[in-house]
Amino acid sequence: QRMLSQRIAKDYLYIGKNISKTKANRQLKESMNSFLLAHRKLISSIQDEDIKNLLDFVALSSNEFKDITSKKFNLDNAQLILDLSESMLEGSQYVVDSLQHSLKIKKSTIIDRSTKQRMLSQRIAKYYISYQSGIKDKNTVLLMKKTVNQFSKNLDLLIKNPSNTPQITKKLEKVEKLWKIVSKFYNNIEKGGLPIIVFNTTDNITSKMDEVTKLYLINNK
Repeated sequence: QRMLSQRIAKDYLYIGKNISKTKANRQLKESMNSFLLAHRKLISSIQDEDIKNLLDFVALSSNEFKDITSKKFNLDNAQLILDLSESMLEGSQYVVDSLQHSLKIKKSTIIDRSTKQRMLSQRIAKYYISYQSGIKDKNTVLLMKKTVNQFSKNLDLLIKNPSNTPQITKKLEKVEKLWKIVSKFYNNIEKGGLPIIVFNTTDNITSKMDEVTKLYLINNK
């Protein structure tokens, strides 16, 4: 849910800029459907009233999200999408934390960190294209650089994890090799000019980190 909240916003902005439009359109529909399906499953399985209340809020936000993404692109809608993506990210994170607490699930720091990388990579693309779309405020640049730093720090910690299997290490090394090159593009958000490269490389990283997360989950059983 956390990753999808960022990907949906990113796709809307790419469609609005008419960049990678076919791929972004397909991805937007798939991501929105996945988000709503997962949300319905959560609602039907949760009994805790506090979590249910928050899920109701996320539902309202996701419906507004869906409504705006179906409208014609303009800067006002773009800003609304960005704001909603932040609310949905915060709400989704709170639900995850609350479920772990209420169900007394032991939190795996390494799995949580790996999962977060998927969200951060989509968040990077979101900030990059939002700046290119005309939302050129200082906060966008600061949040982009903060997100890039978070990803770098997490990647370093994942690589140094002593319990990594050879398969996990190999996949993380591939991510690191790509990251060392493309992170420079992401930090150069104000210069811009590379939206297609950013779209494709962040999707590539998201996919690779999804594979790593699945391996961590298998090893954690």
